[in-house]
Amino acid sequence: MRNLLALVSKIHEKGNRFIIEELKKNGAEGLVPSHGDILVCLYQNNKMTMKDIADTIHRTRPTVTVLVDKLEKSGYLKREISQEDNRYTYIVLTKKGQDFKPVFEKISQNLNDVLYKNLSEQEADILENLLQKI
Repeated sequence: MRNLLALVSKIHEKGNRFIIEELKKNGAEGLVPSHGDILVCLYQNNKMTMKDIADTIHRTRPTVTVLVDKLEKSGYLKREISQEDNRYTYIVLTKKGQDFKPVFEKISQNLNDVLYKNLSEQEADILENLLQKI
């Protein structure tokens, strides 16, 4: 019997626990792993609408709204009404959100180090290619 889904689920669970622990160590206790997708979007694009974020991270708008609300309440981002068209509201990083980027990148690198530590470069490439096929 094959158990790919169980293995992937276990990796996901352990990865989330690792991220939560790293966030605590770095003083970002209010954040959770699901906030990472939104931060990545904003680190790459500077400002985005809720719809663009939802489409990019493949989540519903209500889910993104909850995540954005929490990040806004924690001071990592804010909403800005478009000056060109006030029907649009953009989500942008605050100084706190921008200052968090090196910590975010360090946590991501540490997670990758743990995930790939027992794999050769070739094995890591094969694993990623096989998972993408699925």
